[in-house]
Amino acid sequence: MPERILLGIDAGGTHTDAVLIVCEGKTLTCRAQTKVATNHDDLPSSIRNVLEKLACDENTRALLKKVSDVTLGTTLAVNALVQGKNAPVGLLLTAGPGLAPERFALGSAVATVPGGLDHRGVEVTALDLSKVPATLAAWKNQGIGHVACVGKFSPRTPDHELALGQCVQSEGLRVSYGHRLSGQLNFPRRIATAWYNASVEDLHARFLDAVEGVLAEQGIHASVRLLKADGGAVPVKLSRTEPVQSILSGPAASVMGVLALTPEVTSGTSLLLDIGGTTTDMAVIVDGSPVIDRNGMLLQGRRTLVRALASLSIGVGGDSKLTVAGEGQNLTVSAGPLRDGNAMAFGGDCPTLLDAINTLEPTLAGEHGDRKRSQQGLEKLAEPYAADPRHLAELAVENAIEKIYNQAQALLDEINAHPIYTLKALRSQSAVFPERLILVGGPSDCLKARLSERFQLPAIIPAYAHVANAVGAALTRPTASLEVYADSGKRQLRAPKLDHTETLERTSTLNDVKKRALALLSEHLAENSMEDVQVEVLEADLFATLDDYGTSSRDMRVSCQAVPGISGRLCHADCAL
Repeated sequence: MPERILLGIDAGGTHTDAVLIVCEGKTLTCRAQTKVATNHDDLPSSIRNVLEKLACDENTRALLKKVSDVTLGTTLAVNALVQGKNAPVGLLLTAGPGLAPERFALGSAVATVPGGLDHRGVEVTALDLSKVPATLAAWKNQGIGHVACVGKFSPRTPDHELALGQCVQSEGLRVSYGHRLSGQLNFPRRIATAWYNASVEDLHARFLDAVEGVLAEQGIHASVRLLKADGGAVPVKLSRTEPVQSILSGPAASVMGVLALTPEVTSGTSLLLDIGGTTTDMAVIVDGSPVIDRNGMLLQGRRTLVRALASLSIGVGGDSKLTVAGEGQNLTVSAGPLRDGNAMAFGGDCPTLLDAINTLEPTLAGEHGDRKRSQQGLEKLAEPYAADPRHLAELAVENAIEKIYNQAQALLDEINAHPIYTLKALRSQSAVFPERLILVGGPSDCLKARLSERFQLPAIIPAYAHVANAVGAALTRPTASLEVYADSGKRQLRAPKLDHTETLERTSTLNDVKKRALALLSEHLAENSMEDVQVEVLEADLFATLDDYGTSSRDMRVSCQAVPGISGRLCHADCAL
């Protein structure tokens, strides 16, 4: 009998994919795989359809009943951000004296509330809530349903944020607290973290509700986890409280999938390009370990406090809408960033990048929809400009290739501008340069030759490339992270993300705090059904301080995590689509 049966599901902007993997000892075999169109207006139907299609025969149906672990990946949140379709958010800030916090704000609904703490968490200005109810009422009338509350130095003392949150909840609005999302003290990044957390909360909750509801319908009673941006997976119960952690779930899933599918990535540097229907996601793998972004997840040019793989998502995919500008010899065609439904080859109403590819590559018609409809779409697009449809199609594909190339170079420049860390270790060399392209996603085979030529690199498309994200989800190990603050003067140890405070011995050392942080994280993992997970210290800092009376103390911070990774590599056994 199989030891474990794993179900991986990845919900993208265009397709929802699923794989069923059987683990027998150290042997991992894919027994079934499939994909269906994602219905954004009815997410449960997408999950239901992919499971029903996955259970294509009696043997597969029997395996589904015995699934022990379900892991999810999704690009729905990052797709919404790339296309500017995320929910509006109100932002309540409190910082006290000093630099005006509005300069770090996001969105148009922003209010600064008088009050502030110092770096030790001691109140220096009382919180004035007198104008907050009126502000919240106005936001509510504008259709804002979620508010992010962020105070400077709130990880040290969350009282001001909690007071703001009570006001928000009394108005019937949902709240995201900055101190619960990270214990780090970078105020601008904590603002961005809380704002993005609030902006995707509804979409995130709808997706998880859909998955859990359909799994129950299908009689699948297994632990369910969701990928985070750092390549690990957490129980959905925890993911619901921190949706920002999974905004880059899809790119992380593709990275973990490539690790499980592509032996070539174990040596040298590989540039991963996951070309989906809505976005192209990029990441870098060095000697079998993905590069991580030590500066925090980057979203729309803003840094957050979310630990993440170094990745980039751009609005270029098979379903990217084509836009024509100019006239005559100066015509230009842009692919993306918007997606307005499926490609015409698959029943859509507007010509897309995939339709342009179909117009240029007739041999791909059987694999990528109705080529005739694609040609008709390009003809209609070209008609007002008296242009050759093939010429417009060529311009569209060139535009997409150039966008992918330029953004990949920007990602590499960003990575090489700082010390390079992978999930395994700090790299000794000063820079990395790709030796190969790894292509996954639906349109990858269409663009392989062109991308290889533009990058001047060999391109590899691994087995199961069209469902790589689902494979990555299925094989990702569980993870979690925790920051702990300790102040020997106040004799206090705090884990903000857990809302946990305990007494600290005045003689405690940094090593003592490390041990306690690892113990708290292990307890937290066990409480959420993640036992026997390896944990490690990521960062540990100690600062000598003086209080107002000249008494010295030690201010310590420890960041630790459960180590992300994959369960193993997939055997390339037969697996029918």
